[in-house]
Amino acid sequence: MIAVYDFGGGTFDISILKLRDGIFEVQSTNGDTHLGGDDIDNLLLAIALDEIHAEHGVDLRGHPGPVQALRKAAIEAKIKLSTEPIAHFDIELPNGDRYQREISRAGFELLIEPVLERTAGPCKQALSDAGITPEQIDEVVLVGGSTRIPAVRQLVDELFHLSARGKQPHTELNPDEVVALGAAVQADILAGASKSTEELLLLDVTPLSLGIEALGGTVARIIQRNSTIPASATEHFTTGVDGQTNVAIHVVQGERELAADCRSLARFDLRGIPPMSAGLPRIEVRFLIDADGILKVTAREQRSGQAAKIEVKPTYGLTDEQVEGMILDSFDHAEEDFAARLLIEARNEAETILSLVNSAPQKPAWQQLTAEEHEAIAAARGRLAAVKRGEDSAAIRNATLALDQATRRYAELMMDAAVTTAMRGKTMDAAGEDLGEAINAPHPMAAAEFK
Repeated sequence: MIAVYDFGGGTFDISILKLRDGIFEVQSTNGDTHLGGDDIDNLLLAIALDEIHAEHGVDLRGHPGPVQALRKAAIEAKIKLSTEPIAHFDIELPNGDRYQREISRAGFELLIEPVLERTAGPCKQALSDAGITPEQIDEVVLVGGSTRIPAVRQLVDELFHLSARGKQPHTELNPDEVVALGAAVQADILAGASKSTEELLLLDVTPLSLGIEALGGTVARIIQRNSTIPASATEHFTTGVDGQTNVAIHVVQGERELAADCRSLARFDLRGIPPMSAGLPRIEVRFLIDADGILKVTAREQRSGQAAKIEVKPTYGLTDEQVEGMILDSFDHAEEDFAARLLIEARNEAETILSLVNSAPQKPAWQQLTAEEHEAIAAARGRLAAVKRGEDSAAIRNATLALDQATRRYAELMMDAAVTTAMRGKTMDAAGEDLGEAINAPHPMAAAEFK
């Protein structure tokens, strides 16, 4: 396992890769698009400007020329402190005074410690997403000019427990050139121009989860964030209304629980479904991301064979900054999103069982129930109908379970009737297949946003 710690001028990125038989498989990625060596430069510049104002009574913030000269001095001091214990500032001010200051490496490292510590969070999250511990990282590759700072290398050593295992960060390659070299190798692989790279392959990961809008506006994730590309996954859905012949499928991207809070990628219709009772259609939705990052979505009703498909590029128009923002939003709103999802799912389940109970009097099995059972079902149905539009998901679920318990004997009678029907005039194997298909049909709660 390899960790690539990329601390450049304007951004920070961490990637966890697995190398096996010439295949580089990205396990996870993370980072901060608002963190880099520029933050260190700005910190030193701000301190110098404050000191000049306090000691010499000169506010340089309104003088672009001197500020630029001071920034250049700060960058030179930062670079010098990577190899020497002390650096000096010596700048002539507009009023003829000179700003002179000595800064030690120890003092510099103390100043920048909060900036460097901000790289620790993404590193730990990347390890967690990859499902590994720091001890499972065999090598850490340092990328970006800011990784020349000794304090950065010390932090990397501590994050990945390198010294304790007799290891050191990989610093043999010029950190300013590593990205360019890697791009050249990848271009050579794609072009197939060299025998030295023909057995190498880089497998990337999806930056955000992909799924479809489900009943009630929730998201049914089909391909999870950080899945290796190429990737493929299939889920089964069904209808929530009797006689539907058209299904509208909404493809979304993001980490939020509700489709309205995710990025809309595409919409398409699956038409020509034979009219059936709600819950009988078996709609297979397949997501396939190819090596070029193109997402192909196929929806197929398995009983009739009716199918529809669409292609979209999930990462088109998304910057790293926007991806990071979408992930952070999911963390910030996790609690309220989860509560909203629980409420929607509880209401969906309540609507499903109420619909089934309301249609029960037309079934022969209903007539076999006793008066006491009818009364118990009516009471439970009334309680559920009273709470289903409330905001308490636990109360809705409890009322749903109570109605489920009250209708347990009715469900058993319905199952007995289904078995008898399935067995009539068929072999044991054929009847078993029909019954198994009925039992394993997708639940209406898992229906897509059908219209």
